[in-house]
Amino acid sequence: QHVGAVSGDVAWDSLSALTHASERASAEAAAASGIMRGVSKRRQNVPPPPSPPPPPPSLNPKPIEQKSSTPQVCSTETNTDSFSLWRICSRLVSILKYLLLILVIPPFLNYASLQREGPLLQPQEGQLIDVGLGQKLYLSCIGKGQPVVIFDAPTGMSSDVWLSIQKDVSLVTQACIYDRAGLGFSKKAFQNEETRPDKPWAQSTTGRMVDDLHGLVMEAKLQSPLILVGSELGTLNARFYAHIHNWEVSDLVLIDPLPEELFMEDVWLQYWYKELILHHQIRQFSAAIGLNRMLLITGLLQPAMTGENISKEFVMRQKYLLSNPAHLSTAVDEHFFINESISQVRDISHFKPLSSTTSVTVITGDHYDEQLPDSLNKVVFQFQKQFIAQNYPSVKWIRIKETDRRMIYRKPSDVAKHLKKVINKKRVKQESQ
Repeated sequence: QHVGAVSGDVAWDSLSALTHASERASAEAAAASGIMRGVSKRRQNVPPPPSPPPPPPSLNPKPIEQKSSTPQVCSTETNTDSFSLWRICSRLVSILKYLLLILVIPPFLNYASLQREGPLLQPQEGQLIDVGLGQKLYLSCIGKGQPVVIFDAPTGMSSDVWLSIQKDVSLVTQACIYDRAGLGFSKKAFQNEETRPDKPWAQSTTGRMVDDLHGLVMEAKLQSPLILVGSELGTLNARFYAHIHNWEVSDLVLIDPLPEELFMEDVWLQYWYKELILHHQIRQFSAAIGLNRMLLITGLLQPAMTGENISKEFVMRQKYLLSNPAHLSTAVDEHFFINESISQVRDISHFKPLSSTTSVTVITGDHYDEQLPDSLNKVVFQFQKQFIAQNYPSVKWIRIKETDRRMIYRKPSDVAKHLKKVINKKRVKQESQ
């Protein structure tokens, strides 16, 4: 029994210990659960962190930009559209730089070259003569003897076209060539009618050219009688001069004359004013921007005058004139005012007929211009024939085969041969008197 009692006590004590341990574990679990609920509740009641304070206002606030309806081409914003526009702007600036180089540098270099070349290329045997009020004309006379022969160049061309013929004719008499105002090496005075009341004729018309030529003859003291040789526009000038100053002129030689009635024909007017003048205007503009000089340097443009015995100096002068916008501007004016020149010649012919002592010789080729269509050449020939029959019925008409209006520099020896005959005939007549 004592042993059984001891065993019962031990069992009771063990059960009590287990009960107390279980109660402590339950209490600890309940305490832990309460703590967690308290923490969670405190977290829910914590306020959010305060936002950072706004930056202080700037002392110089930027004005609010108003959006413009005009797109900003050169904007430098970093968005995609602005970047594309910025690239376009930079390309445009590059293109403008190249255009600036093309439009500024060649004309400047051309002008500087013209200033240097002019005095060097002017023939030494020629001189500039003041014919009044600062108007200076280039004159070159070689040879000696009477009668004096004066050559007047075609429309818009310099006296260089006569060089070969002048040299040939100078073997028998004095031969003179000159440049009309603004052409070749002559200077063109930019004066209005108020500063030149003694000059009723407009610039680049036959009346003004003849006044200048008469002043040149007086200042150079060329002895009369004169033989006037003209080609195209030069024939109008020679005729006008002979009608006004008939006591100074013994002979007229008209090479490819321009009849007055020719410019009443629509086909010819279309060619002259819509093709020929346009060609000269384009050439003048390209010379003004320096393009002609570049084309001459590269060989893409060549002087038009070629023929017998063309010297290196002659070619250089032609290149100089092709690069000279002042010379080409006068060439345009002479073509443009041709109708006014013809009107002046027609009026003076009715007012004062040609002297019966003045002999006339006409020289033409097979065609007026072999580069023109046959229809235009036929029109010119028809009116030339009519012009000769009405104005100079007793004229001597010479036709040189296989040539056209360019005969004076392509076949100068043939022209000079007939001019020498006229000179010799005049001398024989003077000796008989």
